[in-house]
Amino acid sequence: MKFETVSKSLIMGAALLLASSAFAATKANLQLSNAATISGTKLNAGDYKLEWDGAGPNVEVSVLKGKNVVAKVQGKLVDLEKPAAADSVVFTTGENGSSSVAGVRFNGKKYALDLSGSDGMTGGSSK
Repeated sequence: MKFETVSKSLIMGAALLLASSAFAATKANLQLSNAATISGTKLNAGDYKLEWDGAGPNVEVSVLKGKNVVAKVQGKLVDLEKPAAADSVVFTTGENGSSSVAGVRFNGKKYALDLSGSDGMTGGSSK
């Protein structure tokens, strides 16, 4: 009887681990071909790293240039209907024509990072 309880616990644990594996990645690259803002911080064109922490869909995202954190923003991991065809950055354009990073999609992944502060990435254009 004790073996059954342990077995059920292991099976439930494995199922939980597999269910959360879609969001296992916590690092990604971000390449900006033009200057843009993120969380009010202006980022020049160039290569950055994204690192995120958090349980569930809500995460805290750090933007790094080299080893230095240049911005922090609250984000949300969102499911996509199908894997992204390429790495891409989703931008929103302000009234003054400035670009802000609203989200990031990852090649071959069925999830994306929403950095817009709303309930989903809508509109915008990709890199």
